Amino acid sequence: MPKRVDHTERRTEIAEALLRVAARRGLHAVGMRDVAAEAGVSLRLVQYYFETKEKLLLYGLEQLTTRFGERVAARLESAGRHPGPRARVEAVLGAALPSDEESRVFHLVLTSYAVLSITDEVLAAQPFIGDPDAAEATLTALLEEAEADDLLQPGVDARLEAAGLLALSAGLGTSILVGQRTPESAAAILDHQLDRIFLT
Repeated sequence: MPKRVDHTERRTEIAEALLRVAARRGLHAVGMRDVAAEAGVSLRLVQYYFETKEKLLLYGLEQLTTRFGERVAARLESAGRHPGPRARVEAVLGAALPSDEESRVFHLVLTSYAVLSITDEVLAAQPFIGDPDAAEATLTALLEEAEADDLLQPGVDARLEAAGLLALSAGLGTSILVGQRTPESAAAILDHQLDRIFLT
């Protein structure tokens, strides 16, 4: 009896190969043939599952987003049974900083995709991520919760601070990738900013 193929697993394996190659060579330099070689499968099989490089890139981004959610969940779990709003904000922002190989790949590929989509019409026509405002909405809700519990400095605008924190985190992540600062110094900068927002 022929072995049944788990198509979701196969697609994920190919997407993981894409991310490994992109982390080594840059997303712009990755072709479907490179991904096939990395995954140890034929080019025809990669094309069967994804048809185009754009579809493969989008699936790879979905995998990155899923793994990011898992990283945040793991950080929240390590923060204790009932972490407060600040600990949860730190979990979201800290998970995005490239402090290890997995988070480095996340930041590198996500940033590369954003840059490519500026000049590539096919990529630009695709949704960058399923819900581009999800992280901002999450942080806004956490800051609003902290405000309701009188944990924020007076006059803090939760939505503006959430957008600013995400922009700061993205910029710090890039500065780590290019060697301008260490993950530890970037985390200290984020912590300093949170000290300006939270009362404790």
